[in-house]
Amino acid sequence: MASTWRLLLLLCFAMAAVPVLPQPTEALGFISIDSGAAEGTTYVDPLTNITYVSDRGFVDSDAGISANISAAYVAPLLARRLFTVRSFPNGTRNCYTIREGIARGSKYLVRAWFLYGNYDGLDSQRLTFDLHLGVNLWKTVNITDPSALLPVEAITVAAADHLWVCLVNTGGGTPFVSSVDVRPLKDSMYPVVNASLSLVMFNRVNVGGAQNYIRYPHDLHDRLWQPWTLPVWTNFHTDSTVQNIDNDHYEVPSVVMQTAASPTNSRQLVVPWVADPADVNQYFYVLHISEIFDLASTDESRSFDIRIGNILIGNLTPDYLYSDAVVSTLPLVPSPSYNITLEALSSSTLPPILNAVEVYSKMRDQNVASEEKDVDAMRTIKSSYQIKKNWVGDPCSPQALVWDGVNCTHNISNLPRITTLDLSSSGLTGEIVKSFSNLGAIEYLDLSYNNLTGTIPPVLAELTSLKVLDLTSNQLNGSIPSALLERSQNGFLTLRTEGNPSLCDNGTSCGAISRSGKKKLATSMIVILCIVPIFILLVVMAIIWRLKRPQGFWCNTTMNPGNQVSSNQVKGQHHDSLELEIRQFTYLELKNITNNFNKILGEGGFGIVFFGCLEDGAQVAVKMQSQTASQGAKEFLAEAQHLARVHHRYLVSMVGYCIDGDYLALVIEYMPQGTLLEHLRGKRVGTRTLSWRQRLQIALEAAQGLEYLHSECKPPLIHRDVKSANILLSENLEAKIADFGLSKAFDSGTNTLSTKVKGTPGYLDPEYNVSLQLGERSDVFSFGVVLLELITGQPPILRTPENIHISQRVRQEFANGKIEELVDARLQGNYDINSVWMCAQVALDCTLLSSRERPLMTQVVTRLKESLVLETSHGRTENPVTCSENLEVNNASQTRSGALRIEDIARMSADVSGPSAR
Repeated sequence: MASTWRLLLLLCFAMAAVPVLPQPTEALGFISIDSGAAEGTTYVDPLTNITYVSDRGFVDSDAGISANISAAYVAPLLARRLFTVRSFPNGTRNCYTIREGIARGSKYLVRAWFLYGNYDGLDSQRLTFDLHLGVNLWKTVNITDPSALLPVEAITVAAADHLWVCLVNTGGGTPFVSSVDVRPLKDSMYPVVNASLSLVMFNRVNVGGAQNYIRYPHDLHDRLWQPWTLPVWTNFHTDSTVQNIDNDHYEVPSVVMQTAASPTNSRQLVVPWVADPADVNQYFYVLHISEIFDLASTDESRSFDIRIGNILIGNLTPDYLYSDAVVSTLPLVPSPSYNITLEALSSSTLPPILNAVEVYSKMRDQNVASEEKDVDAMRTIKSSYQIKKNWVGDPCSPQALVWDGVNCTHNISNLPRITTLDLSSSGLTGEIVKSFSNLGAIEYLDLSYNNLTGTIPPVLAELTSLKVLDLTSNQLNGSIPSALLERSQNGFLTLRTEGNPSLCDNGTSCGAISRSGKKKLATSMIVILCIVPIFILLVVMAIIWRLKRPQGFWCNTTMNPGNQVSSNQVKGQHHDSLELEIRQFTYLELKNITNNFNKILGEGGFGIVFFGCLEDGAQVAVKMQSQTASQGAKEFLAEAQHLARVHHRYLVSMVGYCIDGDYLALVIEYMPQGTLLEHLRGKRVGTRTLSWRQRLQIALEAAQGLEYLHSECKPPLIHRDVKSANILLSENLEAKIADFGLSKAFDSGTNTLSTKVKGTPGYLDPEYNVSLQLGERSDVFSFGVVLLELITGQPPILRTPENIHISQRVRQEFANGKIEELVDARLQGNYDINSVWMCAQVALDCTLLSSRERPLMTQVVTRLKESLVLETSHGRTENPVTCSENLEVNNASQTRSGALRIEDIARMSADVSGPSAR
């Protein structure tokens, strides 16, 4: 399937023979941009009836150069929008910013057109540059023929209230573009596309189509359908209308489905394509199939299997004059080339039939967009001062294209934030706009040597991260805000205001700093000169003390002060000093705070957990080690040491411990709402079903706790027993990870640790179970199972005759496009389906059999945040959670009963990773 369309084939854009009267494209939300057209230009294309406008309103006023293609490349029916181009000889990145009609979280088809046509007179034989959609690489544009017309198309979800289409100069020639299209899509269309996954079109073909390309108005979404057939196929056509099925995710136009092909003299129809190495071989496909012959009154029948690799989709019988689709919701196994084979069953009298094919590759999503407040602030600053720097697109991302004068944080666990803004000598005039105060993470702001006037906005003092504010040599007047002066005098802020003749120091004198001010500054300097040597001495002493301490496991945290104790023998086992900077309890004290172990909260691998109350009224949970418990003294020491050193909002905190003779116990913070498992299985008395938003919030908080263990602890810490029973919930349902008895520290250089298999069946990483190699992605697998529990409300091992794992069941239904049928029925449909689809995709990525293909927890956190944004954007109100005063666990199981119904349409391998029928 050719991906470059020649100019010769533009004549075929006369479309289908049947005329269609389209509605105005403005009403459909179409955005159609003629790049290089004169400012104010608006016209209607006579073939498509699509309205095009000049691109002047979408790029900076000084961005790019407009040019006409050479007359030698202007064919009679060449679309007007291809007569001109806009090229960008200056700047590394230049962007189209599309705002009008763009809604955050909505789905769009975005397309850029490229026709070189020797517009620059250089007769270049090869041009290469990158095309970005937002902050990520969309496609490397490769022009090798001046007459070749190249459309590049993607389906994406808008991450903000705008879309950026950016051209990036990579040294292979001047970037240019002929036209840009944006078409809104229904949220239900192309369900695999979500906020963290965009698709790039590889090809879209109308099988059996004779000559005409098909787009709007025949396709109301303005997709381009290229005619395609092979010599070994027989083409068919019907004049009858082919209808879309209910809740159709693709809405293929009837004119496309009215043509089809079957193999000639064969019972196999093969769809081949060769991979583009630039696509990283991550392909998705959609096969559109409809029966266009009425076989009901004949003796003929048509049924067939579809096979790709080791995946088989079986016994398909197309419906007469109804379009349906066979899709892959996960990328195909990488390969240099692919064959999708449709093979007739032995009972079928007719060969397979195929009407249309779509093939997409996964867009690389390596970069994360900056914090939206920072982006909006920088846009306002740029506009207010008419800054002529090459400030386009995202200010911080990708990292190689950070704006001039800007530095950013690029912590993989958070959105990029602006920390430095240097606008010194930038010709700024007017007042200091308040938008600077929206840069919440900024540390260094340099506005020196400009012509700024007016007063210093007091809101700048609210920038708590600001360390340096340089206002030197401007025309500022009035008083320096007292809050800024106070921060400066206290040493929290370096404030530079020299060279502002009309600026007053707190209203006492203008034109210069007053004598009293000088006196205060002099006093401050004396104090600083006295304190600095003492501070340096203390730092040196601290470093020496640190170097002399035994080296071991630590995390980025501050230890809680308390009674430091040490024990060298527990139940006959020698061990290193615990060095626990927490309280040590005696067994008698534990009896007192638990009222003689009166109230049982639950039981785990370590032993029984009791409710307790400290002297100050603080509620705690006391885990008493049992003689018969599966986890013994070794696990006790491991959990005690880990809990003493890990401190994070989403990890259970340790209050104290007990090593008293044969008695071992851990005292941890009490979580009134029990375990996540209890809520999902209906074992919590007096509580309502967790809503989808609450489940997502719990998942996100637990993921952040695991991210901390994997990324912030040195060496990284692997939990090894992540499961819903080890996620505890506070009174307001805040999630915290507990039970570190099986945790292991591992070498981040190798990312693996050889260890004896331990964990909980159903949550255990199958690769770890075989190889004994433990890594952080073992926790990722377990967490993926928890996500599937949150989605379905079902346990990891489904109670069927085959005892199928939940990931296999969900993967099958996900491939069928029917994830809704697996969502916990107790949610009663009260959720955003795109949010659920995204979360299911994350869960399935986490539970891939190969650990190398699973995401890191930092990536999981990012994608869960996006899923939560989709859910919260619908503005549904949450039902309040009714909490029971009874702290005891009700052991009566209320798990949903009855098998989940699925259609038996797919026979797939145990490693389900590909397509199925929808």
